[in-house]
Amino acid sequence: MTDLAAPMSGEGCRAEPFAEHHREALRAACAEDGDIWAMYGVSYDPDHFDASIDRLIADPFAHLFMLFDGDEFAGMSAYLNRLDARQTIEIGNTFYRPHLRGTGFNARVKAMMLERAFASGYRRVLFCVDRRNARSQAAMRNLGAVREGVLRADRITWTGHVRDTVLFAILRDEWPIANSR
Repeated sequence: MTDLAAPMSGEGCRAEPFAEHHREALRAACAEDGDIWAMYGVSYDPDHFDASIDRLIADPFAHLFMLFDGDEFAGMSAYLNRLDARQTIEIGNTFYRPHLRGTGFNARVKAMMLERAFASGYRRVLFCVDRRNARSQAAMRNLGAVREGVLRADRITWTGHVRDTVLFAILRDEWPIANSR
């Protein structure tokens, strides 16, 4: 089995576990698009950044990664809500710098993270998307994730919005890379 929290690399991208020396670069990247945080359950805007990062890195069921496109700092993503007994994990808290959106970077990062999750013994990877976030839903469909339904009034976001969450999943047996071996 592969260590879920170890550094990883994919097609022109890589991920390093969060360390304090990443904090300022991540803060600056998250500040590049202040409007996006209204659709996130948690805000990483300048006013909420430190508290949100500190909560995430303190979560024993989460692993936060700093993402790179080649050598360029690109954003973050995390493994969340590990349910080892069920062999299920979520990929979320994903943020890419605005100029990388729509470039194929998401597909490369998700492939890298899916490969690691499946190699680490997980059989099911979940993605929870705000119903208002059409771009992320389209990205999940393009990745081959199955839309499993909507969790109505699932959570209250940092803005007080009662969010409907669209649930997507990919099973190990469905993942194209896993099946090409």
